[in-house]
Amino acid sequence: MSTMGTTNDTTAAGSPVTDTDVLVVGAGPTGLLLAGDLATAGHRVTLAERRPAGIGNLTRAFGVHARTLEQLDARGLADELVATGTRLTTLRLFGRLSLDLSRLATRFPFLLITPQYEVERLLERRARAAGVEFRYGTELHGLRQDADTVTAEFTGPDGPLTLHARYAVGTDGVRSAVRGALGLPFPGVSVIRSIVLADVRLGEDPGELLTVAASGDAFAFIAPFGDGWYRVMGWDRTRQVPDSEPVELDELRGIARQALGSDYGMHDARWVSRFHSDERQAPAYRAGRVFLAGDAAHVHSPAGGQGMNTGLQDAANLSWKLAAVLRGEAPDPEALLDSYQAERHPVGALVLRSSGALVRLAMARTPLQRAARGLAARLLGTLRPAAARALGQVSGIGISYAGGARRVPDLALREGRLYELLRAGEFVLIAPEGATPALPRTAPTSAGRAIRATWADPARRDTLLVRPDAYTAAR
Repeated sequence: MSTMGTTNDTTAAGSPVTDTDVLVVGAGPTGLLLAGDLATAGHRVTLAERRPAGIGNLTRAFGVHARTLEQLDARGLADELVATGTRLTTLRLFGRLSLDLSRLATRFPFLLITPQYEVERLLERRARAAGVEFRYGTELHGLRQDADTVTAEFTGPDGPLTLHARYAVGTDGVRSAVRGALGLPFPGVSVIRSIVLADVRLGEDPGELLTVAASGDAFAFIAPFGDGWYRVMGWDRTRQVPDSEPVELDELRGIARQALGSDYGMHDARWVSRFHSDERQAPAYRAGRVFLAGDAAHVHSPAGGQGMNTGLQDAANLSWKLAAVLRGEAPDPEALLDSYQAERHPVGALVLRSSGALVRLAMARTPLQRAARGLAARLLGTLRPAAARALGQVSGIGISYAGGARRVPDLALREGRLYELLRAGEFVLIAPEGATPALPRTAPTSAGRAIRATWADPARRDTLLVRPDAYTAAR
């Protein structure tokens, strides 16, 4: 990565003149949430996307987990999103294991089955309303930074474009141009090759909301979008070909019949694609004034449906920290920004391990491997603490951060629900009636204007400072 100085002017006070406070590269869900948060906090945000305006993002995500819905609830979007999809309350794995999502201690005890474009639609609307500047058809081809400024070189609809920002975030996916410009490695391996994916109509109802099974050398998965379209994914161990190999719907029909016993009359595919699944993670999510989030930072198998969810939670973690630093409200700005890596990198590694374990169990071929899969299913099915941990991890509500920050549930307060109060984007200080607690010295000064709230239960005598991302700041 080059650290050559930029050519932009400076003010009389010596502060660099920038085109924007934060440049976000990549307008998928992660970038949209991050940009919307920062613009809502009053900062100038430019969101650059190489796709032309109006070109839809037909991507693979279809499920929104409980913790992500909580984060969207803290932005006033969850209820509208829930209305677009179907609630799945039971996860069935390997034909013998059922995980009961309805037991999750959250306002959203289910997996929401809804296409990614519904998530993007709500987040884009919020970002535009907050004043984010969108630049579509704008492709990054160079990035450098000095002590004060990030300079990004693009090719846009009108030719070359140079943008200066105080910070930049790459949310531009597995082939991240930002990560490449930084020279950051993306080590890992390809786990599954030649996966066939399609959105189709079905002539028969599969019966299960989420249909997944493996038989012999085939694996298949069907999930409804709720609007008459179904997402179907299939893999055949005996047909491992490059992503560039042409694919027809008949290939997916054959895989479905082998794995599921039926292709359910699938027809009218609106798109069919072949892809491979990698497990990769950038060693560093931060390089100076540039950050990585979402698939630009980590990518893993689709097992567990955690890809988009992990990226959205990356954005929720980073946005309030950048906002506090931009406002000059962080006692130690570098430490606060470094905490993004400290908190989110272990989560990315955890998701790689868990999704990798699921896909390897699904791919079990030998009798010994299948026996191990059966044993794992029985243990999770009979040991309640193990099942609870698995549910907490997959749904996201069981994830805590290094240093002790823990998820705060949607508490009932005299002033209303906690997640409604968090919609202001500020800290929330919850205390017994009449108490005047002191804030910790390490808290950002923005915590000084925290929304004050009172326990609905008068028996509660503790004090809790909640971060804008609904994790504990102090107790």
